Amino acid sequence: MRDAKALCLKLDRYVEGNQDALALVRVPTPEEEQLRAVHRQREQLVRTRKQMEAQGRSLMVNHGVEPISKWWKARTFARLEVPAWLKTLLANTQPLLLALEAQIRALTLQLEASAAPGQPRGLGALSSVVLDREVGDWHRFKNRRQVGSYTGLCPGEYSSGQTRRQSCVTKHGNPRLRAALVETAWRLVRFQPQYRAVKKWRHLLAKGALATGAARKKAIVAVARQLAIDLWRLRTGQLQPADLGLHR
Repeated sequence: MRDAKALCLKLDRYVEGNQDALALVRVPTPEEEQLRAVHRQREQLVRTRKQMEAQGRSLMVNHGVEPISKWWKARTFARLEVPAWLKTLLANTQPLLLALEAQIRALTLQLEASAAPGQPRGLGALSSVVLDREVGDWHRFKNRRQVGSYTGLCPGEYSSGQTRRQSCVTKHGNPRLRAALVETAWRLVRFQPQYRAVKKWRHLLAKGALATGAARKKAIVAVARQLAIDLWRLRTGQLQPADLGLHR
């Protein structure tokens, strides 16, 4: 009852003009959800494949056999040197893993085919589709702060009087978008050294850089957050890839 009363009071203040009383949440359209379902199903299939592959490796380890990566691949499985009874157990899972791999490959090709041509090197056709579909509509953001907030890659802040303290990232917003941004940011570190966000943090992210793991994590989060903002500028026509140091 108390929670319901508090929500009603906040709604009343919001209706009366207090825009800070409640935060609006955008509901994706049915078309956007339909597009999202494709790469999200691929993500689920990849997760299932990894789990089943790990179960096979665990079975080998439990019986004193050196685990082999991708043991379920046709050629690797044919050359697998394990006891006959163990290979029989693994054979119960191997066809399922092959079927999952075929489905994942088909979905990957479908997603990559729908990507816009001429993506900057390192961004990737698959990643660009995942990022665009998780966001839905880039034009709904009015400024860079809204984009950064939606990613959940902004630091939390606790302020009181003259005291201002920042904490770790909020992790609010879309977790799939956040993961895709970080993954893409690492690829841009390798393939787009002239990208302005990479240049800013290169001293921490470059191969062989003498930086702690925590420092590298903070740096790649900063690159990922800037990447989201730059993608918003690109998708809304404010900038061109060359303006950001991105090249094909």
